[in-house]
Amino acid sequence: MSDDFLPINGTDYIELYVGNAKQSASFYQHCLGFALVAYAGPETGVREQASYVLQQNKIRFVLTTALTIDSEISEHVRIHGDGVKVLALNVDDARKSFAETKKRGAETVQEPKVLSDDFGEVVVASIKTYGETIHTFVERKNYRGIFLPGFQPIKSDLHVESVGLQYVDHCVGNVELGQMNRWVDFYEKVMGFKLLVTFDDADISTAYSALMSKVVSNGNGYVKFPINEPAKGKKKSQIEEYLDFYHGPGVQHVALATDDIIFTVRELRRRGIAFLHVPEIYYAEVSNRVGSIQEDLAELKELNILIDRDEEGYLLQIFTKPIQDRPTLFFEIIERNGAKSFGKGNFKALFESIEREQALRGNL
Repeated sequence: MSDDFLPINGTDYIELYVGNAKQSASFYQHCLGFALVAYAGPETGVREQASYVLQQNKIRFVLTTALTIDSEISEHVRIHGDGVKVLALNVDDARKSFAETKKRGAETVQEPKVLSDDFGEVVVASIKTYGETIHTFVERKNYRGIFLPGFQPIKSDLHVESVGLQYVDHCVGNVELGQMNRWVDFYEKVMGFKLLVTFDDADISTAYSALMSKVVSNGNGYVKFPINEPAKGKKKSQIEEYLDFYHGPGVQHVALATDDIIFTVRELRRRGIAFLHVPEIYYAEVSNRVGSIQEDLAELKELNILIDRDEEGYLLQIFTKPIQDRPTLFFEIIERNGAKSFGKGNFKALFESIEREQALRGNL
């Protein structure tokens, strides 16, 4: 788009601060099918942290842990538990991206910085978004290395087979009551995103709780950020539970796209990933709502995969339970067959299943 002052090529990587990156890397390999590709730590000259880079097709996760008690990383983990710190965006010009967002009011974290080694150079710069989450602009057009300067290639002894995850579809942020519009405005004014869709408490509610959500997207549609806030309900919403346990706003879930959700979910279940459950009655009614699909409904029912349709086509989706003990970060697995939406028709069934989990935790 000619008027897009912040062209973004897609998600470059997502970095999580975690309590034990070595063990977390094993989980991402064995359970989620990611290959360990790069490492930075004491053995590579980094003294205060260790980072493991895991990749599956176009998805890159960086798991970072502190090696000292007085670092920003250890404090982040103490307050939030394991959680997303960096949503990194791949750009052609990091300096221009930083300058354009700063000019429009972004709170800056890191001025443009050149990282270099024998494989070339990468330019990075960072700005703040909700909570302690940051966006890092990554310009790597002049780099041929495995990830970033300072990282060395590494291969695990663990035999890893992909589960078919392809790319990051969207990342969802949870913010406090009354803050959703503030952050939507930030993405529109500071980053040039467009408002894609709005869901209010009439769309996303159960007998007990509700939330509101707005989805913003960059110019080419490669990067989509739904922003959630709680709405008034009889009991505590899932957003309030998240905010209580994360101690502030942050990334609630990352949606990972697959071309074959039946294969992906079957593999993830086999490897021990636990998913939210919707009751069988959902499948008795879903065909009338979504019409004809290519997949076998019996197989989707067996795997508990949800179905929804919009004007463009249909989608299949399923949500993991939280991947750590705090009820905070989880993953969505999504397959799009033309659909551009986010599963509005599944909201009620999905949120009732979340409430059942909240009730088991004593947090509803």
